[in-house]
Amino acid sequence: MKISYQRATKQNLSTDVPGKALAMGGGPDSKGLFGVRADVLIPGRGEPIPDGGIIISVSGGVIVWVGPYDDLPSKYSAVSFTKHVAVMPGLWDVHTHYMGANVVGGLNDSIKSFMPGNQFQVGAVTVDDLRATLMAGFTSVRELGGMAGYLQPIIDNGAIVGPTVYSALCALSITGGHGDAHDCPLSLVQGNHDGSNGLAVCDGVEECIKMTRSMIRNGAKVIKVCSTGGVLSLNDQPEDTQFSPAELEAIVQEAARSGRMVASHAIGKPGIMNALHAGVKSIEHGMFLDKEVAGLIKEKGAILVPTRHIVESLSAGSENLPPILLKKLHRIAQLSRDSFKLAVEEGVRIALGTDTLSSDRNNPLAHGRNAKELHWMKVAGMTPLQAIEAATATPPETLGRQGPKAGQLKEGFDADVIVVSKNPLDDVDVLTDPNNITHVWKGGKLFKSA
Repeated sequence: MKISYQRATKQNLSTDVPGKALAMGGGPDSKGLFGVRADVLIPGRGEPIPDGGIIISVSGGVIVWVGPYDDLPSKYSAVSFTKHVAVMPGLWDVHTHYMGANVVGGLNDSIKSFMPGNQFQVGAVTVDDLRATLMAGFTSVRELGGMAGYLQPIIDNGAIVGPTVYSALCALSITGGHGDAHDCPLSLVQGNHDGSNGLAVCDGVEECIKMTRSMIRNGAKVIKVCSTGGVLSLNDQPEDTQFSPAELEAIVQEAARSGRMVASHAIGKPGIMNALHAGVKSIEHGMFLDKEVAGLIKEKGAILVPTRHIVESLSAGSENLPPILLKKLHRIAQLSRDSFKLAVEEGVRIALGTDTLSSDRNNPLAHGRNAKELHWMKVAGMTPLQAIEAATATPPETLGRQGPKAGQLKEGFDADVIVVSKNPLDDVDVLTDPNNITHVWKGGKLFKSA
């Protein structure tokens, strides 16, 4: 299936909110402008502004002014403002999976949700997952395997409600690798591994190049590879290296020809190092990170996505995993905690990613609970400002040329904005409760108003 999408433009932006009236004081003025004022304005990157404000252009979907309210230019004196506690950029989650887990299939076999026929069920439950994500304040996500990327065109045209999705569609894997379906007959996998239904198995440089091109043809905005084994894959180990250096380099180089960055599922140290040397700029998980790895991440200008939320949720017993998977989980859980703390101490750039994948609203890994990752950032020693930057300003950088001007409250940036009823600089955990997110704008359009 081929998809083509882009961020909403002024032609398809609307001030209508499905199911509720627009709530922003007097509404936009005759020029389509409205203002949001707050006790504290958190720009995403940089120092907070006390009694700050922003002005949003509804028609353009962008921020046209930011600053202390007392410095409001006279040309905007007629703009109507609403007053709140805190205003900040919309949140990002750069490691999500819309796979229908716990509804269409179990968590540990969710890759089979993409087998012929099942993907229609995944698409159906993903609609509600996308809404839950946006209502939690996440205006953008990077999907590293899942169904949401195929739904982006109907998010853009307003048929369904959700964040902007930058999707890899699925992960490139070697035969028998983390992205293979180990408990399915090989003949079935080989017949469904072209990247159009969740499986993208490729071996050798030529196959890797062709699969990368296929993913881009299908609409992928980022390429994901698995350079190590994993926890939820049956027949490999997290320390296993997957893809040769030559294969990884071929994928990165081919992706770069079309302006795509590569993210790598990388747990074991050799696989992390191979990915970094090949030019991968986004390291997912990174549990075996040490000072040498941290140094190379910084040297290469890469970003770490620790995905602590899934590790802690699974470690707490949220899933009835098979013993073989539990053994791997227990082995890497403390490594995950220690490596994240070390990354913070070493000054590694970090972006928020959760590995959220459940469609069961009662599951800790349900979409809409993504901000729990901020709690684990706090536990690892990040300040509220550092954690917020990792959830707003840094994530677009994981997309390279495909990334938008978003994630910061700056003039000319996309008007992806949230209002918080409590000050997250006092305790970043306030962002973990969607009820504290009272307003959500995406592209200047209001989707939530408490």
